[in-house]
Amino acid sequence: MYTCICNAIRECDLRKAARQYDGNAETVYAKLGKRPQCGNCLDEADDVIREEREALIDPAFAA
Repeated sequence: MYTCICNAIRECDLRKAARQYDGNAETVYAKLGKRPQCGNCLDEADDVIREEREALIDPAFAA
């Protein structure tokens, strides 16, 4: 599933980047060589990033 249509960023790619890089969605997008275009995805992207990082801290969270 795509999280960001404008930049063709898939949720799985965003999750992987969230494990590798610090910061919010805009920061992670920059690390992927992208930048927000329309901005409609940013809230969802921040949620995905937060969820992925919480799962790293507490693996039971991912279950």
